[in-house]
Amino acid sequence: MTTSTAPLPDTLGDTASGIRTPRLLTGAGDDLDRHRQIHGALPSRGADLIAMAQAAGLTGRGGAAFPSARKLAATDRASGIPVIIANGAEGEPLSRKDAVLLDRSPHLVLDGLRAAAAAIGADTAFLCVPAHRVAHLRAVIDARRESGWDATPTTVTATPGRFVDGEKTALIDLVSGGPGRPMDQRRSASVSGVNGRPTLVHNVETLAHLALIARGGPRWFRERGTADEPGTMLVTLAGADAIDGVLEIDMGTPLGAVLRSVPSLAPGDLRAVLVGGFHGTWIDRADVGRVSMSARTLRSVGASPGAGVLRYLRRDECGLAATSAIVDHLASETAGQCGPCRFGLPALADAVAELLARGGAENAARVARLADTIDKRGACTHPDGTARMVRSACAVFADDVAAHAVGRCGAPGGRR
Repeated sequence: MTTSTAPLPDTLGDTASGIRTPRLLTGAGDDLDRHRQIHGALPSRGADLIAMAQAAGLTGRGGAAFPSARKLAATDRASGIPVIIANGAEGEPLSRKDAVLLDRSPHLVLDGLRAAAAAIGADTAFLCVPAHRVAHLRAVIDARRESGWDATPTTVTATPGRFVDGEKTALIDLVSGGPGRPMDQRRSASVSGVNGRPTLVHNVETLAHLALIARGGPRWFRERGTADEPGTMLVTLAGADAIDGVLEIDMGTPLGAVLRSVPSLAPGDLRAVLVGGFHGTWIDRADVGRVSMSARTLRSVGASPGAGVLRYLRRDECGLAATSAIVDHLASETAGQCGPCRFGLPALADAVAELLARGGAENAARVARLADTIDKRGACTHPDGTARMVRSACAVFADDVAAHAVGRCGAPGGRR
């Protein structure tokens, strides 16, 4: 499992078509004057930003890809004064996109928070990030206020440090004074969220794009990406031993082109790719050439871009071993408040470990049954994402299942 937290480059190379001049990762850092030179002043759009986001076709970059304008409009229509939450929790072990964005372009994120708050009439804003980022971002917010750039009242809140931290209801629970646990959501957050108030939760990357749309407009935003999925997105690339870095790519960039930006991944060395992170979907190397980083093409192989995590698997790695390590982690990272998480995920982790050790159709069938048992029955989507990832592993690594049944590993080199 990859846990590296070393500083990351903005880009890994220039070999991938679709990797062009960055919009988000422009390198201004904490320097507000430099940020102003690059992006200019933030226009006061008010509620007009909602129509601009709709015309731009912006979708959320936190994983669900829900239309940003619909969330803004629903919160704006609700009764009561709204709350807005910027989600920078990034509990996914393989993701670094939010961390890199908050390091390299924090003012763009905070501009988006300011613009979105004005659009829906929010008087309270929260920025939720891992504890080690709190002091830095508080200092950035203080500097913005002292300079007169931004008077949006924003509280920086430390997340507990778990995989489920970024789940919307967990963030609402956290800023409401709770421990940050996912909750059953009987009413939409846009109607009743933080302490019963209408609440908008947007990923920090989504907010940064909103700040750009407020400046450049919908037509400019659509100059990149595809007609159906416009704009750019941040992608984290990772292998077995380290996270390689973060790229800003056009939506719709071929998956193979993105992977070619990893210098150490030689042609022919790829075995499979986990698209979307630990809650993502394994894709066989044979399918890589026919899909792109778009929801439309990835849907054809049962996947989605998710939060932009690509975990590539080399030919000498065992897919079952990689999957077992991920499921072990996910089973240990639950909120522990429902049966599928407390009992189902540990049982699934044990079953996948048994499949790794012994292979065979019977053990594979047991894994499939357990995945079906926990799916769509939890208090949040944590069990669902785990079940989806495991099912894709059983399909893509079917040869490994058979090989392990006779005491060998299907991966050349046999890394298990």
